[in-house]
Amino acid sequence: MLGGGAAAGLFGSLLGLGGGILIVPLLTLGFGLPLREAVGVSLISVIVTSGASAGVYLDRRVANLRLGMVLELFTALGALVGGLVAFLLDERVLAGLFAALLVYVAVTMGRSRAAGTGTRPPDAAPPPGSRVGRRTAFVGRMSGPDYQVHGFVPGAVGSVGGGVMSALLGIGGGAVLVPVMHLAMGVPLRVATATSNFMIGVTATASAIIYLLRGGIDPFIAAPTAIGVFLGATLGSRTSHRIDVRVLRLLFVVVLLYTAFQMIRRALGIA
Repeated sequence: MLGGGAAAGLFGSLLGLGGGILIVPLLTLGFGLPLREAVGVSLISVIVTSGASAGVYLDRRVANLRLGMVLELFTALGALVGGLVAFLLDERVLAGLFAALLVYVAVTMGRSRAAGTGTRPPDAAPPPGSRVGRRTAFVGRMSGPDYQVHGFVPGAVGSVGGGVMSALLGIGGGAVLVPVMHLAMGVPLRVATATSNFMIGVTATASAIIYLLRGGIDPFIAAPTAIGVFLGATLGSRTSHRIDVRVLRLLFVVVLLYTAFQMIRRALGIA
């Protein structure tokens, strides 16, 4: 569990996923843990990953703190809703839908050529006092020095979906948040992964509380896994700047396809 947690923390920190994508299959397939308990342990590990890596990204000014705090309002709402219904919905249906979403995002990011710039041609400036002008100014304040944030409404909707998936599948929401920020909002991939690391800790906390109150977290399994995750996430956050963005994109596509495969197996009742 220490070794598996360290690998998941390293990978989750580099890609802004929180490590839950690897921890849930590790605990269910490798250690025979029931799915619900694996999700609860995964949420704790996601919190640890975020705590170990988010501070480094914020200190280096890679993460977009303002954008993350705004979107976190929507992800936390989704996490609360997902936590409340997590014990009521059919897991196989959710796994199948999530697998389809991951395959679509992986194919889209794999074919994307210009998305890495994080910019788009400027629109005609609306009147400052108009409703559109106020909304444009609000979104503009969340932009970075070399990229312009856009598509706030799709970003907010996607953030709610990321929060729901975090609570249902224990993945922290990073598998949804990173593509939403990168593809729908024009945020560079490296900034999106760093911002996701900051957000997933709050998102996972909102849903982990519900799992804790319902007795869905085993501390004897969560402790060694979380320690390994902390070590891996600390290493990943300090080495991420040395990895080429193209390599990071390839790793992200691979992990999405791997997760989709696991979700399909779960939807078919194989795993």
